[in-house]
Amino acid sequence: MPKKAGMEAWKKKRRQEHLEKKKYRYYIFCEGEQTEPQYFAGFKRLIEENPIYKDMVLIEIEPCAAETMRVIGMAEKYVKKNKIQKGQIWCVYDKDSFPAGDFNSVVSRAERLNKEDPELQYHTAWSNECIEFWFLLHFAYYTSNNHRSEYISFLNDKFRELGIGKYQKNMKNIFDILMEKGNLKLAIRHAKRIIKDGQGKTPAELAPGTKVYELVEELVKYLPDVIKNNF
Repeated sequence: MPKKAGMEAWKKKRRQEHLEKKKYRYYIFCEGEQTEPQYFAGFKRLIEENPIYKDMVLIEIEPCAAETMRVIGMAEKYVKKNKIQKGQIWCVYDKDSFPAGDFNSVVSRAERLNKEDPELQYHTAWSNECIEFWFLLHFAYYTSNNHRSEYISFLNDKFRELGIGKYQKNMKNIFDILMEKGNLKLAIRHAKRIIKDGQGKTPAELAPGTKVYELVEELVKYLPDVIKNNF
C-alpha cells in the first residue's frame, strides 16, 4: 500500500474511533442545501466550543437538496452506508407545495423505522409550510395560514425594524441574528402552543406549524451556560 494511502486509512480509522466515543449523536438531514444547514451549524459551533460537552456530543449535518420522502430515504442510505448503530436521525424538511400524502408519510416512515432498533431513532422536524415560519416565531405568535412569501415579508419588516437589513434565503448569519435579536425561548413556546392547539391533526393539516423546536430543544441542552442563561 502506498504511504499516502496508508496514512489516509489511518486517519479515517482514528476519526471513526473518535466519533464512536461520543455519547450523544445527532445526524441532521436537511431538505435545503444552505438555509437549514447554516442555521443548525450555529448550534454545532457553539456546542463544539463548550468544554463540557465538546467531547461528548457528535453533530453531523447533511444537506440533501431533496424533498419530504427523499430526505428520509437519503438518511436511511447514509445510516446503512456508514454503519451507524446508534444515535438520533433528524429529518428537517418543509411542506411547500408537495402533496399532503408525501408530507405525512415521512412521520409514518420514521415511526416504522423506530420499531426496528431502539438505539437508532428517527425524528421529523417538519415545517408547514417552510423553515421561515420557525424563524418568524422568534418574534411573534403567528397563526395565519399564509404562503411563504408572507412569512418572508414579515421577516423583512422585522429585520428592517431591528436595523439589520433584509431577510434573505441562505443567510450565513441567520443563527446569530435569531439568537441575538430574536427570542428562542419564545419561539419554542409559540411552536408548542400551535402544536397543542392542533392536536389530532396531521402535519399537512397543521398549517401553519412546525416541529423544528423539538430538535432545537435537544441541541440547546449542550450550549454553554452563559448562552442558555440569556433565554
